[in-house]
Amino acid sequence: MEATQTNFNQHPPLETVFFGGGTPLLVPPRLVAKVLDTLRSKFGLCLDPEISMEMDPGTFDAKKLKELMGLGVNRVCLGVQAFQEELLKACGRAHGVDEVHEAIEIINSCGVMNWSMDLISSLSHQTQEMWEESLKLTVDANPNHVSIYDLQVEKDTKFGSLYILGEFPLPNDIRSAKFYRMASKNLSEANYEHYEVSSYSKSGFECKHNYTYWINKPFYAFGLSFASYINGTRYSRPKKLKDYTDYVKNLEGGLVDL
Repeated sequence: MEATQTNFNQHPPLETVFFGGGTPLLVPPRLVAKVLDTLRSKFGLCLDPEISMEMDPGTFDAKKLKELMGLGVNRVCLGVQAFQEELLKACGRAHGVDEVHEAIEIINSCGVMNWSMDLISSLSHQTQEMWEESLKLTVDANPNHVSIYDLQVEKDTKFGSLYILGEFPLPNDIRSAKFYRMASKNLSEANYEHYEVSSYSKSGFECKHNYTYWINKPFYAFGLSFASYINGTRYSRPKKLKDYTDYVKNLEGGLVDL
């Protein structure tokens, strides 16, 4: 961000900030503060920005969460994914079910007013009963927002190699569609609005950051493999670490603008 030469003063201040990529909590709070300070100086922030951070159960305690809230983080995205130990192991999660419940307690005890829960459907060996249980426990936890993603297995990845046909069977398309309908029905009955393909929210808690993509507004993204969208053009960052390091050097040298 600091090396970027583009003149951002031509654009309005940022309305949302999203710390994503799966494990942003590996970054200590002092560096989160530095990122936010850089965003304020480079772009400017609106008076009441939505600042979201993805968090995995077992990676934070009340002290760390309160410190992040003090920096301005006002929306938590909790990566639960499933409420069954066997499914968490199957999708390579480091946390267990007990840590999920502990994380929910921490969020509530810290007074987080806006938080979302992430679930994954169509996991290997995921039954209808398991999915029903996950949806029920999600409703019981009462997050303001729920995101549900159907598992996508990418070829030529370590995770993908676990799902060799016949060894780790996935639900078929018919079962996946049924899970989707179950989620929409159960969450709608619990007063969540199905406001976009993968997202549900209580009234007034739609993710502002998500809307940025859906209504084709510009956004900036920083980090390995991230992509920005500015003036109708998509700018992708390098996907390999060495290439990204070279890219940053070129930014610092003024060889590229963004």
